[in-house]
Amino acid sequence: MKSKTAPLAVFSVVMLLIGSSFFIPQSNEDWPSYLGGSDRNHYSRLTQINLDNVKQLKMAWTYSNGDSGQIQANPIIIKGILYSVNASVQAFALDAATGKEIWRFGDPLKNWASTSRGVSYWSNGEESRILYTAGPNLWALNAKTGKPIPSFGQQGKIDLHTGLPDIAKDKFLVSNTPGTIYQDLIIMPLRLSEGEDAAPGDIRAFDVKTGKLVWTFHTIPYPGEYGYTTFPKDAYKNTYVGAANNWAGMAIDEQKGILFVPTGSAGYDFWGGNRPGTNLFANCLIALDAKTGKRIWHFQTTHHDLWDRDLPAPPNLIRVKHQGKYIDAVAQISKQGFVFLFNRSTGKPLFPITERKVSTHGLPEEKPWGTQPFPSKPAPYARQSYEISHLDVSPYAENKDELIQQLKKFKKDFYAPPSEVGTLIFPGFDGGGEWGGAAADPENGIIYINSNEMAWVQKMENQAEKEKLKISSAKRLYQNYCQSCHGPELKGNSLSGYPSLINIFQRRDKAFVKQLIQQGKGMMPGFTQLKNTEIDAIISFLGNEDKQEVVSQNSSTKSKIPYRMAGYNKFLDSKGKPGISPPWGTLNAIDLNTGEYLWKIPLGEDIELAKQGIKNTGIENYGGPLITSNGLLFIAATKDGKFRAFESKTGKLVWETLLPAAGFATPSTYMVNGKQYIVIACGGSKLGTPKNNQYVAFALP
Repeated sequence: MKSKTAPLAVFSVVMLLIGSSFFIPQSNEDWPSYLGGSDRNHYSRLTQINLDNVKQLKMAWTYSNGDSGQIQANPIIIKGILYSVNASVQAFALDAATGKEIWRFGDPLKNWASTSRGVSYWSNGEESRILYTAGPNLWALNAKTGKPIPSFGQQGKIDLHTGLPDIAKDKFLVSNTPGTIYQDLIIMPLRLSEGEDAAPGDIRAFDVKTGKLVWTFHTIPYPGEYGYTTFPKDAYKNTYVGAANNWAGMAIDEQKGILFVPTGSAGYDFWGGNRPGTNLFANCLIALDAKTGKRIWHFQTTHHDLWDRDLPAPPNLIRVKHQGKYIDAVAQISKQGFVFLFNRSTGKPLFPITERKVSTHGLPEEKPWGTQPFPSKPAPYARQSYEISHLDVSPYAENKDELIQQLKKFKKDFYAPPSEVGTLIFPGFDGGGEWGGAAADPENGIIYINSNEMAWVQKMENQAEKEKLKISSAKRLYQNYCQSCHGPELKGNSLSGYPSLINIFQRRDKAFVKQLIQQGKGMMPGFTQLKNTEIDAIISFLGNEDKQEVVSQNSSTKSKIPYRMAGYNKFLDSKGKPGISPPWGTLNAIDLNTGEYLWKIPLGEDIELAKQGIKNTGIENYGGPLITSNGLLFIAATKDGKFRAFESKTGKLVWETLLPAAGFATPSTYMVNGKQYIVIACGGSKLGTPKNNQYVAFALP
């Protein structure tokens, strides 16, 4: 008879050999990490809810607290406890069976400076920690009590400026996405400014017990490092180039010890005359040794980015059958609508990727790169700008002729350099693929991607010409830091997510607005580089108290970039609907074994058009899908506020319900006491939708 203790003894030996105090076997009943696991596949093997009974799903519990507004979080569930954050970026723990609050941490008046996509969990079997960010700080909390752990950093927190060079000391920095846990390390993503004032986007690993910095990978290389010559000399220590950061999160192959890091563009996003070259390691998928931070391989998906083509989501770690062999692969979605597929260990593309010539006719002093990578398979899951002609103008627009004339003026070549004429960005600045990420069946090599089909217009303005105008320094500051989002007349654009600032002080006091400018909120960065006098000047302009006195321009009011984008403007019809024909949002299933599509359907409905009998338009969407091993795909994400379930093999709709507010987040599933639940955050507020503050869980009766 075999000893009952033998398996435990073997497990202990294996743990000693691995040298990890983190690895604790997780039950299939849990959702143990952001997006379901370190492979970021949004995948569950729970089968209680199935194709036969999914129509019986009912609301099991709801939970709300704190401020209303965007909740992008994907909650994690460990041993019957749900951990997540609210709209005020407070962390909390709930009884996952009832939604009853166990603890809550954070000051709702101070920690609202960003959205958050959730928390990370670490345990060594004796103690468990929740790690999450509020503002620039990474906190370590006792998972049972929610209290800070004094031995971590300074009384439970570290400033994420730690380990960055001196030029980053006062730069804007937050982290929207949970850190990635590997053994006793947490590797942190960063959200930075998208201007020339951005901090460098170094990838850094911290000791999860002490908070001490363990390793750093420079995304803007130092002398002697690989990629140094792809930027101007000594760009790493200058203040005019920054970012190349990971903000979307990472995936990790725990067995191989490889960390997969997707990065965004270098700042300034839309003019790169001061950063000639391909700009490694911006816009790259980088494979790093998770223990040391050393580069194993990389692939750059956009060279010398001028279009904000950040890699928008963590990659998916899957297994595919390729040329008769099973291969551990990594798939990376993109804003362009491309899926890049690589051998996980070597970085070799599994489908050929071709460098195609693209236009290099850019703005003065700009040096666009002459080629860009195009994967041969799979075909793009979103339409591309060069495919759009006057025939693609929305058939539902009342001002079709006007839209056609506008469309004729724009540059439409894919990767057409930014211009003063205007360039059609399709897929738009928000993708294609977005931060919600793709779901994947890790064993069968199928990937599921929800995509936006919204056109945006990139139009550049000559700053030298603007600076000749006799306007006050207060207005100049507004133009340089606020106008691209809120517009020259302060009207904003609610359809694009930018609120009006007209009569702002009838809604908020000046102290609140000043704090908002300094710290940021939601997708607005904080302008930490501005002096108090400069912020006061912007406030005077917003309050119509600016006396319009023309003053000599100083280093802050005078633009250091010769061309800036005029604003984040969607290509819309006279009613504020997409100016391009539907679908405006899609859901796609791709077999990555072959690179062929299994199905493609519109996702969501335009509510007004649906009332007129116009169906299957699809709609903009934010947040990702969840899939189960028994053939279900769940997704909210859409402006219409619905939560849907599809048959994953066919794309057939099998269930839907109306949420309390739009769920711009990725759902989670878990089991407690023998019952399977599916939970989604419903914060609304994006795309002009009503805001809310609820988490909603569904289960069978």
